[in-house]
Amino acid sequence: MTSPDFPLSSIDLSDMDFWRRPWSERYDAFATLRRESPITKFADPEVVGTSMEFPPSDGYWALTTHADVAHASRHPDIFLSGPGAVSTMDLPEEMVEYFSGMISTDNPKHARLRRIVSNAFNPRNVRAVEDTIERVAAETVTRAEEAGTGDFVTDIAAPFPLQIICDMMGVPASEYATVLACSNVILSMGDPDIIPVGTDPVVAFLEAGATLTAIMEDLGKYRVENPIDDITSALVNAEIESEKLTSQELASFFVLLVTAGNETTRTAIAHGLHALTQYPEQQQRWINDLDGLTSTAVDEIVRWASPVTWMRRTLSQDYTLSGVDLAAGDKVLLFYNSANRDESAFVNPKVFDLGRTPNDHYGFGAPGPHFCLGAHLARREISVMFRELLTRHPEVVSVGEPAQLESSFVNGIKRLGYRW
Repeated sequence: MTSPDFPLSSIDLSDMDFWRRPWSERYDAFATLRRESPITKFADPEVVGTSMEFPPSDGYWALTTHADVAHASRHPDIFLSGPGAVSTMDLPEEMVEYFSGMISTDNPKHARLRRIVSNAFNPRNVRAVEDTIERVAAETVTRAEEAGTGDFVTDIAAPFPLQIICDMMGVPASEYATVLACSNVILSMGDPDIIPVGTDPVVAFLEAGATLTAIMEDLGKYRVENPIDDITSALVNAEIESEKLTSQELASFFVLLVTAGNETTRTAIAHGLHALTQYPEQQQRWINDLDGLTSTAVDEIVRWASPVTWMRRTLSQDYTLSGVDLAAGDKVLLFYNSANRDESAFVNPKVFDLGRTPNDHYGFGAPGPHFCLGAHLARREISVMFRELLTRHPEVVSVGEPAQLESSFVNGIKRLGYRW
């Protein structure tokens, strides 16, 4: 039965007003789509405030079920990432390279990039990063205790993963504020709290990307001659079968890390505190069994938050998916947030259950070659931060309503009050 508030004809995923609705209403709308029209065609969203012209398009198909999102992800030869994974509109090639790099490539280039990057994340480097996570989590909470602003995003959720990524890449502390500001702009989708009204959002995105690129290109050149024990040194000096990263590929990977990698953890941690406050019995359950429950708790927080709402794919050929005929060149958006609430894949998906198992969520993407390379790192960051919080401040709660990011792409929280 259709929700009376969300008849199918009233749902437009390309209308920004839809993404300003409360989360509960959006979940109800996606439930209607899964039930009545699991693969639905929408027009491209209107881009306002920019002089840039995008090529005309026939819109995109929204894939909303767990099964369809998985199927598309497991067939990368048919559902391509190369034309652009992070924009519903086709972008100039240089913008695709700027903002998404490896996640907007297909084989053989994708396999080459992933092979080089994976080699840099060897056990020794990963262990060093994990030691850093413990230290940075403790330092972050201490700073919040001593000089907190009362905003959980500002004090905890944003600086914690950003510092880990910057430390991991060898970016100096003097650049942290610049990196945070640029990553906020790139992921803002034009939110007026981040990009002021009257500013061309595309120009702002390009300038932010250029700033991050310049930071990493300079650091990469320096690390070629002056390597230390950081991931950047490992990346610029890694050579597999005579293959190395170009300076542009290194910079694109850094932009990917500080946007997608940072945002996933930041958003999950903020949503996690808000969910624990809404379900205090789950918070007490976790406190009572920190060692036994943390693994499933982290995955449930990521499922609940679904930090990245969708990724785009483009059809390489005509293809029929779940009875719907798709044509070569058609765009599809894989809605991870909807797949993570699919009643056919999860028992009581509307229930926040820290002990949920099994939990085949797509908070890090669905199975396939584009599954998040940093999923292990993100899980570790989330688990360490909540262990730190719940051990030192078991009474910690969020206060008031979260300020939602005005974005269809990132399920972000801009501000979230809290108290110890």
